Amino acid sequence: MNIRIINKSKNNLPAYETLHAAGMDLRAELEEAVLLKPMARKLIPTGLYIELPEGFEAQIRPRSGLAFKHGIGIVNSPGTIDADYRGEIKVLLINFSDQEFEVNTGDRIAQMVIARHETINWQQVDILNETLRGAGGYGHTGVG
Repeated sequence: MNIRIINKSKNNLPAYETLHAAGMDLRAELEEAVLLKPMARKLIPTGLYIELPEGFEAQIRPRSGLAFKHGIGIVNSPGTIDADYRGEIKVLLINFSDQEFEVNTGDRIAQMVIARHETINWQQVDILNETLRGAGGYGHTGVG
């Protein structure tokens, strides 16, 4: 699939790092370093603009290494970029750790996964089909 992209950053285009990778790393594009204090959140620009085909979305997900090593996550994870959005891709980072974290231009801050999605129409009814689970919710299948 070909996706149109504008790159206004100093970074290379996002790319798959391994043969079977689902996501591509997104890199920060900053005029100056951003300091994320503990429990602070900041919107980090990437300098990228994309044109997705109808029926697709881009999911913005945390990088596992940043989460494990530094406690850095994404507030609205996964973030969604819709096919009709044409603005700059930005990543809403949060620092869950007790240490400050510095973000610089070129830092890998998130990963982007392109995914197909369905558009539905609601069919309003008075009764839903029965299942074995029924209305069983959180924790209904036991401990652990």
